[in-house]
Amino acid sequence: MRHRVAVVASHPIQYQAPWFRALAEAVDLEVFFCHRQDGAGQAAAGFGQAFDWDVPLFEGYRSSWLENRAREPSVDRFGGCDTPEVADRLADGRFDACIVSGWYLKSYLQAIRACRRLGVAVLSRGDSHLGGPRRTVTRAAKYLPYRWLLGRIDAHLFVGSANRAYLRHYGVPEERLFFAPHFVDRGWFAGRANEARRGGQASALRREWGIDPDGRVALFVGKLIDIKRPGDFVAAMGRLAADGARVHGVIVGAGPLEGRLRTAARAAGAPVTFAGFQNQSALPAYYAAADVLVLPSHAESWGLVCNEAMSCGVPIIVSDGVGAGRDLTDGRRTGLVYPAGDTSALAAAVRCMLEAVRLESEAVRQALATMMKRFSVEQAVEGTLAALAAVRPRSMAARA
Repeated sequence: MRHRVAVVASHPIQYQAPWFRALAEAVDLEVFFCHRQDGAGQAAAGFGQAFDWDVPLFEGYRSSWLENRAREPSVDRFGGCDTPEVADRLADGRFDACIVSGWYLKSYLQAIRACRRLGVAVLSRGDSHLGGPRRTVTRAAKYLPYRWLLGRIDAHLFVGSANRAYLRHYGVPEERLFFAPHFVDRGWFAGRANEARRGGQASALRREWGIDPDGRVALFVGKLIDIKRPGDFVAAMGRLAADGARVHGVIVGAGPLEGRLRTAARAAGAPVTFAGFQNQSALPAYYAAADVLVLPSHAESWGLVCNEAMSCGVPIIVSDGVGAGRDLTDGRRTGLVYPAGDTSALAAAVRCMLEAVRLESEAVRQALATMMKRFSVEQAVEGTLAALAAVRPRSMAARA
């Protein structure tokens, strides 16, 4: 008998839709969205401009909207999603299990509370980790409440080793942990990137940026906001230029820091092109035109642009504040990690990674492909089904 599974999600997210589609092929799935994020909301979230994603977000699975009663609806604060009707929707659906994306929104706690009352098993899939600039007093204050809450969740779908360590820190037992990694649609990204290479779109972008055939491209993709530290990327490009390295920086993204970054690039003599915001369908060509991706964030729960770049055959350099670093980098071919904020170390890492690409291009390509097979939608679904199989007996006993 197929599991009947609910998902309570904050809002439609381009990275989650492939998981929902694949999961819907294996279980009877219904997704409840808490917040309608419009173009203006995307701009307010740090993207720097209003837009709608240009990839399908609702195809291949059943979904509906919950009424969000928050005074100021958003997905950026706890009270921004307040959907008390989720309890009735879960009761009417007679679900075996419900998946929530953590506990940082009121809607998620409403769903967890309703499930406990209804005897519905609760699964959580988040990406929190213990890294980043958190004060000791903050960690201490969270420890007991988080330990209590996480212990009331039947199974945790961890996305990587840093997230797993976080859950173990708060006392989640091993038998409640199931690997359901962060991923992107690697087939879609790889196919589009290969098309851009074969069709000349990647080469055209490099010519547009004024890059010699022997030049190298370091790429930043993300919001231009403080937590992403795009200024470190600009500073590292300046250091490399001063040392005579033929490396050109390209920034794909928009946000409030753009003016300051342009000024800093001019002052540092950094060869950096600002390509502006690019929607999902355009991104593979930019990855195909690059030699390495840089993500310098000082606090990033994962960093799915890393999966995007690697799916397109591009290795990564990330700071030690990026959750994906522990899993996706091998210190040689798939990527490197450097101390957040150390622009000298970042510049050195760019040099090192580009040399690996030059000398071991085929080995780099194979290593990236192998890594992305592990961080795939197939593995995410497999881990989810394993968790459902483990919790269903408890759910049935609770109902009885």
